[in-house]
Amino acid sequence: MSAQTHDLIVIGAGPAGMSAALKGAAHGLKTLLLDEQLRPGGQIYRNVTDAPASVAALLGPDYRYGETLTAQIERSGVELRFGATVWDVARDLTVTAQKNGQSFQVRAPQLIAATGAMERASPIPGWTLPGVLNAGAAQIALKSASAVPAGRTVLVGAGPLLLLVACQLLEAGVPLAGIVETAPRANRWRSLRHLPAALGAMPYLAKGLRMLWRLRRAGVPMFSAATNLRAEGNDRVQALTFTAGGRKHSLAADVVLLHHGVVPNTQLSRLLRVDHEWDSVQLAWRPLIDAWGETSLPGFRIAGDGAAIAGALAAEPSGSLAALGAARALGKLTEDECESQAISGRRALDHQLRIRPFLDALYSPPEWISDPADETIVCRCEEVTAGRIREMARLGCQGPNQTKFFSRCGMGPCQGRMCGLTVTQILSKELGKPPREIGAYHIRAPLKPVPLGSIAAMASATNTETHKIKESLHE
Repeated sequence: MSAQTHDLIVIGAGPAGMSAALKGAAHGLKTLLLDEQLRPGGQIYRNVTDAPASVAALLGPDYRYGETLTAQIERSGVELRFGATVWDVARDLTVTAQKNGQSFQVRAPQLIAATGAMERASPIPGWTLPGVLNAGAAQIALKSASAVPAGRTVLVGAGPLLLLVACQLLEAGVPLAGIVETAPRANRWRSLRHLPAALGAMPYLAKGLRMLWRLRRAGVPMFSAATNLRAEGNDRVQALTFTAGGRKHSLAADVVLLHHGVVPNTQLSRLLRVDHEWDSVQLAWRPLIDAWGETSLPGFRIAGDGAAIAGALAAEPSGSLAALGAARALGKLTEDECESQAISGRRALDHQLRIRPFLDALYSPPEWISDPADETIVCRCEEVTAGRIREMARLGCQGPNQTKFFSRCGMGPCQGRMCGLTVTQILSKELGKPPREIGAYHIRAPLKPVPLGSIAAMASATNTETHKIKESLHE
């Protein structure tokens, strides 16, 4: 067991992580905030402290709001280590990370993971062609490098982010060849029963309507309930073909942006083998946590979208509640004090969650996303097709880990981040078992690729420190 270096360690400097770190430091906890980016903000507020004014204006007030959090964190008493990639966490909550080519270890009795969400994979025929990428990747390029796609761009999928990215690219002057929505028509009827509760979040609904109006006013071709999608091309994508309204369509495209919602990033929670459940609404795994973000491993907490998809404004109170739980566990707050301070955070979180059932029902991904055609590549790293995964099921593989052993699916550098959910869902359908019985990939360190020299440098530093201790004892 490594020696304790801090009271609280927070991994991830997005809204949940910054909020958690601020709250922890405010209650006297020696707090460390780690993030692999060079600046605070996470994916939502990426590069907000350094974005050109023109880009910040393009991304809008929701993005610029991140400056409020980043300003607070930068003048707080929180120890900040940016450019630090966490690649292992032990069950005693020792965190191993790399910065400037050298690995180091820190440890605290309370650890909050605020690692956020990742985009759901959209395995359609041709999605591995150059020029096909996730819509979120295009937004990241805009935030971090002021770069936008070159040429005719088609956006495909469903969800608020799809419309948001479309509007941002439109304002940036990108020629939009079309928006192809894939949410089934039945979703609209399912979402209606959640509309009364969603009306309590009228500003959010109004924002969505404004985005639709902006795109329609600009004359962007829009298609709904599309099926049979295929990205076509030779050396790179040249067109998107699909069926909508009972007709086949083909849109010439230089860039195709895919998006079918986001799902919790569970790599770290799976590494630590904490309890998870299959969310039948969001169609993804999520860790089981209590009201203070604590998992089945004492001291390990999860805040923000890494626990369940709820958005940036819900992530803030989620982070605060997790930090309050940590402060109580360390004796900095009594139970009554903790409950009293949690009232405002819970109220804010409940307010943000009002619209989630409506959005989850309206933008539930189409079934064919989790049941792709046999020839469709599912594992991009090892080029394993959906048909190969079905073959594994017929040969007796009962879960993703057996399938990985026999087919190499999930063995690539992304460690199943891209293919994991799809593999679980394909096996679930093929074997006639619910996803919870199929399970997910076992995750092992390192979470991210790390040079051997970085590990060796850590070992060398540890040996040197041990030698110093021994010398001091002999003196």
